[in-house]
Amino acid sequence: MKISLAKHAGYCYGVQRALKLALEATVSSTKPIHTLGPIIHNPQVVESLKKQGVNAVNSVDEVNSGTVIIRTHGVDPKIIKKVKNRGLGLIDATCPFVAKAQQRAADLVKEGYNVVIIGERNHPEVAGLLAYANNQAIVVESAKELENVEVMGKTGVVVQTTQSLENLESILDTLLFKTKDLKVYNTICNATSQRQEAAAELSKQVDLMLVVGGKNSANTTRLTQICTKNNKETYHIETADEVNELWLDGIGHIGITAGASTPDWIVKEVIDRLETLAGGS
Repeated sequence: MKISLAKHAGYCYGVQRALKLALEATVSSTKPIHTLGPIIHNPQVVESLKKQGVNAVNSVDEVNSGTVIIRTHGVDPKIIKKVKNRGLGLIDATCPFVAKAQQRAADLVKEGYNVVIIGERNHPEVAGLLAYANNQAIVVESAKELENVEVMGKTGVVVQTTQSLENLESILDTLLFKTKDLKVYNTICNATSQRQEAAAELSKQVDLMLVVGGKNSANTTRLTQICTKNNKETYHIETADEVNELWLDGIGHIGITAGASTPDWIVKEVIDRLETLAGGS
């Protein structure tokens, strides 16, 4: 059995940076240390950080002392102000690509544009983008949602950094008929694009595709959707324990990709399990 790992897979720069800041905080920052929500969407990593003294909370109101880490997805700037007003330590681990998208959203509002955010309504990154657009933007998940929208004045677009280029293009095709003045900031991050392209390419070449990453991870879910279009034998797993031996029956070539918040050690465990099930071949 042959196992191939996608050319681009696993941790991206924003995740590496956030985890580095969190680990440094365990040594140099005022205790206790909290992240607002899970610092990244990977339960195994979040649990590992918890063992090192970094605990996730849902609200600043739960924190009475110590240091607060803003996670990779970013937050409403009012929350950052609240952290400072409560006299808490602050570490901003917002992904630089997310921060850029936030600034684009704010700029569009200042320039008088109707802002459209392409992304998932319930995702924390989108909540932050909405806040930077003064909560005056509309969130669009798919082109179909625009069918009954009336013609708009000048319209500006920003994109959740983990969206697929295909979805962006589909929505823009519809938006072109809804406004004569369209300004688009493609804020999909480079790492996302690279992982999606590499996963799509590999999924066409293998008998079975495994996508490794948190079930709550938007970018990992997107990788699964992309791979499934090319290969029906695609499975989204979080850990090696989820690999089903029955999947491997008659399979000669397995492809693996991993979300941007998936650590190398989890990918290695998946590969080790596959090799064990295949008898080391």
